[in-house]
Parts: sequence; structure tokens; C-alpha cells
Amino acid sequence: MRLPALALAVVFAIGLGQTPVRAQPYPDKPIKLIIPLVAGSPITALARVVAQPLSARLGQQVVIESRPGAGTSIGVKAAAALPPDGYGLLMYGQNIAYLRQLYPDLGFDPIKAFVPVAPLAAYFHVVVISPTLPATTLPEFVAYAKANPGKLNFGIGLGTMPQIIGEYFNLVAGLNITTIPYAGGEQVRVDLLGGRIHMNVGPPTNLMGLIKEGKLRPIAVTSKQRMKELPDVPTMIESGYPQVGFHPDVWQGILAPAGTPMAIVERLNTEINAVLAMPDVRTSLLRLGVADIMAMSTAQFAGFIANEAVKWPPIIKATGFKVQ
Repeated sequence: MRLPALALAVVFAIGLGQTPVRAQPYPDKPIKLIIPLVAGSPITALARVVAQPLSARLGQQVVIESRPGAGTSIGVKAAAALPPDGYGLLMYGQNIAYLRQLYPDLGFDPIKAFVPVAPLAAYFHVVVISPTLPATTLPEFVAYAKANPGKLNFGIGLGTMPQIIGEYFNLVAGLNITTIPYAGGEQVRVDLLGGRIHMNVGPPTNLMGLIKEGKLRPIAVTSKQRMKELPDVPTMIESGYPQVGFHPDVWQGILAPAGTPMAIVERLNTEINAVLAMPDVRTSLLRLGVADIMAMSTAQFAGFIANEAVKWPPIIKATGFKVQ
């Protein structure tokens, strides 16, 4: 009687005093999650909210590692170079659609370098102006800016999504508002309050306190629907500028190096979606200013990223947005 090849291999291994080797279930060691931003950023806070319950579900620690620099390209490169085994992941967002456009010498295509695992959350922005201006709505602001060409300015954190939104709005509205770059949004708000800056675009969480105090005047939101905390503030779409209704403007999701086994990708997707469904996680995310919690299948997430790759490059090109 002839034994099948696999049975012969097992007999041979036992004969040598060895135990047949079985693949360890995934995961059997900690998982590294690279974030290409500084530690302490709002995105890092988002990662922590998700990482803790995800660690519990996977039975292994999800370790967050910040790798900031060069407009996120340093962290993205580091993640792309990780082994495709599910133990090294990247938390990233809309930048994946235009990073190579901003950094032609990047050396690889980020979209091809990663496989989509699961999205996490989406954000939008609020357009605010100084209360010293004689405008209370976006159309009134546009009219005032056109009547005073070159006299208004727009403060932005250099290289951020608010810069892209502001520059594109300036373009589509046909305005001549001067862009004033800052190292970060905090200083922009200081100068906005001091009357040295006339307009700013920022996340609701960063601006809501000043809006409620009457120190900033909100004139539009970039989301598809009005913000429940600001029910009287129209959307860009309602105000006549659907081109700037980007929502989601900013999003974050989990990616894995290309070549990661789909069984691992699907396991991670299932567990991440389960985490996003937890009531306490959802509450924590909403407190961070998340507009939408984005539970999707891997196929849906891949389609979403494909749409982002079509949406953002023409906008970047139109605004002349460059890394400086």
C-alpha cells in the first residue's frame, strides 16, 4: 500500500524525532502601526482610540509608531518597506491620492505600494472669517472680497488640507485673496483673532470654542450636510460652490504593504469594523471631531481610494499647490 506524499513526509518527520510544523495563527506577535505624523496629533489620538480595543480583539498589542517628516513621505516610505506579513501597517488618508504628485522623486506609487484594509473616520472643515468684516454669509464675503481685490488675506498651516481647500476656493470663486503661510494652524488663529488675518479654514474641533464665543464668524462648512452644532451655517454646496464640497476632505484608514495575504487583510478588516461598531469607541471618535465613522469592506475601501485618486490630483494641479 502506497502512502500519499504528505503522509510520507509526516512519517519521515516523526521518524527523525520531529513534530510536524504547523503555521501559527495570525497574529502571534505585536503589530506595528506607523503614523506618518508627529506624536500627539489629532490623528494619533484617533489611532489610540482604535488601537486599544483592536489589540484586545486580536490578542496582540497594536503598537503605534510615529514617523513624521517630509509631508508624511518619510513614514509612508518606511511602511512601504515593511514585510507584507500583516505585522506592519500604515494609518494614512487622502494624501495617498496626491503624495506622488507633490513628491515626484518619491520613487514609488503609494496607491500601488499598499493594499486597502479598512477606513476609520472622515472629517470636514469650517470656513471662518474675522467678525470685523462686513459679511455674515459666504456670498457676502465673496462680494466683499471682489470689491476689495488684494486687500484680504487667508491664513493657513503650510502644506495642510485647509491650504488646499482655501486655495481652491480662492480659484473657483475668482477671488484675489493673499495666502499667508504659517507653520501650523494655532498661530493662524492667534492672528485671526488679532485682526491680522481675515479668513481661515479649519477642523470644527479647533474652531468651535472661538465660534461659540463670537470671536470667529463661520460662513460655510465643506460637508454635504449642515453641522448639527452649527445648524444655521450653510454648506459650500448650498452657498453656490459645489466644487468645494469635498466631503470627506480628510479621512484616515489602515493600509498594509502590497503582497500582504488577503486572509490577513480580511481578518483585520473584520476586526476593525467590529471595533468601529463599539458604542464607547464611536462616542470617543465623535468627541475627537469625527464627522463620519467609515466602516467598509476591503473592496469598498479600494473603490473609495480609487475615487480619491481621481478627485484630488486635478485640484492640486489647478491650485498650483507645491511642497515648499
